[in-house]
Amino acid sequence: MRVLGVETSCDETAVAIVEDGMAILSNVIASQVDIHARYGGIVPEVASRQHMITILPVIEQAMFQFGTSWHDLDAIGVTVGPGLAGSLIVGVNVAKAVALAHNLPLIGINHLEAHIYANWLGDVKPVFPCLCLIVSGGHSDLVLMEGYGKFKKIGRTRDDAAGEAFDKGARILGLGYPGGPAIEAAARHAVPSFSLPRAWLKGGDDFSFSGLKTALLHLVRGRGVLDGSWVAEAAASFQQAIVDVLVTKTLEAAQRLGVRQILLAGGVAANKALGDAFASCSMLPVLIPPPGLCTDNAAMVAACGYYRFQSGQVDGYGADVVPSLSLG
Repeated sequence: MRVLGVETSCDETAVAIVEDGMAILSNVIASQVDIHARYGGIVPEVASRQHMITILPVIEQAMFQFGTSWHDLDAIGVTVGPGLAGSLIVGVNVAKAVALAHNLPLIGINHLEAHIYANWLGDVKPVFPCLCLIVSGGHSDLVLMEGYGKFKKIGRTRDDAAGEAFDKGARILGLGYPGGPAIEAAARHAVPSFSLPRAWLKGGDDFSFSGLKTALLHLVRGRGVLDGSWVAEAAASFQQAIVDVLVTKTLEAAQRLGVRQILLAGGVAANKALGDAFASCSMLPVLIPPPGLCTDNAAMVAACGYYRFQSGQVDGYGADVVPSLSLG
């Protein structure tokens, strides 16, 4: 079964074709990062207009990349939320038009669930029950997955998400946008020599990173003039604080819940320091998608669409965007 996936939840215009929820036949992503970098963050109106420009060429490229016709497809999966309303509308309406024109079933996909299903696109398949850590620019969630489509959220961020904290931290340090890769690059050969706080929030599985961001701001203001080596050490210290909290709280929850695997998902999952920390600390298998499947892409949407379709979900042309859609 071949599913065409469409992803426009934020600033990436992406289309992919996936077979049986596992094999990527084509995967095309048009990034807007250079456009938004000049603003230091994503401008929703700019993002939605850019999606309108690129969505049809990206669909054509994905079809050409696989060398297929519409008759070879079985369904279309499209992200309906969460995300930026204007961006989501572009993808959903184009997916509806394509589904109508080619008489294909349409499946609305939760963007967060799709991130989790990126783990099904690798060589090692997840086993249930598993604990999913979804870390991105807008989310830091711990979700118990007991089966296909069976989710229970057990933890979330109370303020800044991990990716959002990276963006703000990079801005404070003058490292540019996007913040996660910028801080990771600056910290690569530096020692985390500064003592920055960790918000453990004892007695629960929630996260908090706003205090860490404020502590970094005070550290920078106290320094005055910033030089390259000092910024690198500050970036390494900031990154280490985020990684420590994410890894420690995830492993504690995994032990308590008795899961068999830990799955990472979302753009921050591509952070090498985070992956290395899990590899060195976890007694359980930890699955992390390749970096290109951690950030927003349509292959994960198509994979999720396959499993949703197998469960009987078909949303049809009445599917609508839900910008604040949650999971679990």
